[in-house]
Amino acid sequence: MRYELVVVGASLGGFHALENLLGGLPASFPMPVVIVQHRSGDSDEMLVNLLMRKSRLPVVEAEDKQAIIPGKVYIAPANYHLLVEEGHLALSTQSAVEFARPSIDVMFESAADAFRERVIAVLLTGSNKDGAQGMARIKECGGLAVVQDPASSENGRMPAAAIAAAAVDRILPLPDIANFLIDIAIGRKVKS
Repeated sequence: MRYELVVVGASLGGFHALENLLGGLPASFPMPVVIVQHRSGDSDEMLVNLLMRKSRLPVVEAEDKQAIIPGKVYIAPANYHLLVEEGHLALSTQSAVEFARPSIDVMFESAADAFRERVIAVLLTGSNKDGAQGMARIKECGGLAVVQDPASSENGRMPAAAIAAAAVDRILPLPDIANFLIDIAIGRKVKS
């Protein structure tokens, strides 16, 4: 099976988790990575600038109707939902979901609808249930669901909610997630 997109959700403790994940991906990583990190509505582009220091892939704040390009990282801007559509991204100011805008559920569900079995969803640390419904939708559409082991999370509530909501494919400690994605991307056989 050929995957074409990685979507990542994170909340409390997410900055460290995202640094670890992006720092583990090589410059040659072939898939685009779309990220929702919960942050305050008045947050600036500092998150993008800080993640660029750790990432070998280019990191940008997503813009409305921006094309999705392989090997690039897109971060949801503060106070906007980030939707994944076939070939491009869209921004929305609809109401918050699980008290969050951007919402991980909104991004995961839109990615599932657009990319079906060609998407890999990764849910990292967080303190609420955002992402659980979206992870279930990813699985319904045939995508691959990866969750950070709650024991290795700064806050394990969000990963635990996803594990309860969906038959996830992998529960991995944070340091193993990047290597797992690399193995999938290069077609290396991964253990069940």
